[in-house]
Amino acid sequence: MKTMNTEEFIMLHRNDDVRALALKAAGAKDIDLGYALDQIAGWQTARRKLPQWAATEGIKYPPHLSMEQCSSEQTAIYKADVAQRLVSGLPREAESVLVDLTGGLGVDFSYMARRFSRGVYVERQSHLCELSRHNMGVLGISQAEVVCTDSEQFMGQMGHVTMIFADPARRDSHGGRTFAVADCTPDVLAMRDEMLAKADFVMLKLSPMLDWHKTVADFGSCVGEVHIVSAGNECKELLLVMSARFDGLTSVTCVNDGSIFSYNPQTDIQRNITDEDGTGDDAGGNGSHAPLSLQPGMSLYEPNPSVMKAGCFGRIEAAFGARQISRDSHLFVSEQRAVGFPGRAFVIKAISSMNRKELKKALGGIGKANITTRNFPMKAEELRKRLKLGDGGDCYIMATTTADGSHVLIICAKE
Repeated sequence: MKTMNTEEFIMLHRNDDVRALALKAAGAKDIDLGYALDQIAGWQTARRKLPQWAATEGIKYPPHLSMEQCSSEQTAIYKADVAQRLVSGLPREAESVLVDLTGGLGVDFSYMARRFSRGVYVERQSHLCELSRHNMGVLGISQAEVVCTDSEQFMGQMGHVTMIFADPARRDSHGGRTFAVADCTPDVLAMRDEMLAKADFVMLKLSPMLDWHKTVADFGSCVGEVHIVSAGNECKELLLVMSARFDGLTSVTCVNDGSIFSYNPQTDIQRNITDEDGTGDDAGGNGSHAPLSLQPGMSLYEPNPSVMKAGCFGRIEAAFGARQISRDSHLFVSEQRAVGFPGRAFVIKAISSMNRKELKKALGGIGKANITTRNFPMKAEELRKRLKLGDGGDCYIMATTTADGSHVLIICAKE
């Protein structure tokens, strides 16, 4: 009888539960079980995060943690689109060159490199280089060159290129999480001047936990664009685009799946539009925080995570004609529908205080609801227990505090 080899085992079991499979196949002969389980788990993750990779036979995957931490196809394509737009504005040359100084698994590189004549993947870990050399070939990225070396050493030897991309590692030597740019590896803040001298553009992928205003200030006027990228309603990354030709920040873009909201901080200053929290271009803010008369039939909007991260609430008011319920609620209302609002949209059905009689009337017939609390003295689960409601359904309750200090429940339905 023919013995099953590792590749056959992977194909046969690629849809199986990996944990159950590990127990079931323990001790199997002629199979590299550890490798097989990594490939099965990697393919299952890729099917969700990297469908193009998952659909390509022959891709090799790293251990599970690396797959969970890598970029998604959606965010990688977005970076590739930004890179292509920037490069298309340059005078045509014989060759456009991308250098990825922090290659890693190579997901971002695999999408960005296709937009350049040549792409150079730089990585100091030899096993990742071997993996990426194989995967770039399988993916048909013939313009890819894999270099196994330290990024700073490579920088010292390379000539001028079109774009440098870097995603510095956010873990210290002990494996602990780091967020400050200077604590990441490599220290791209210390490398700033050299990168700007050797590339037309520099794109940095940084932690979404960073205060983007401070980060831009740290890098200086060479930062021309900020992109706050979310996917699946979760903030994933902060992108900075830098160039020696830039003279200050002219574009902030909030991306959440297919929704994109952009603004120019410099022109907004001229129009006296500012961030409501006082952390933006001009302290003090301009939010319309006078008490509102909330009424059934009004539209209510909850900004997406990228807008929340940007803190561009005054700009949202100016762009969509919607007013904030209060300074700290970050919920917006309007009498007319704000088409294209970057976030979730609802229709207000009823408004209630925490008064028992009001609640009974407003919640009559409602047995379950999706509850969100913003600037409210109770968490969502605590409020759910107080209201004795199940979770889910078509009803949405936004619990917040209005500009006059009143605690209210806004009962809504999706638009």
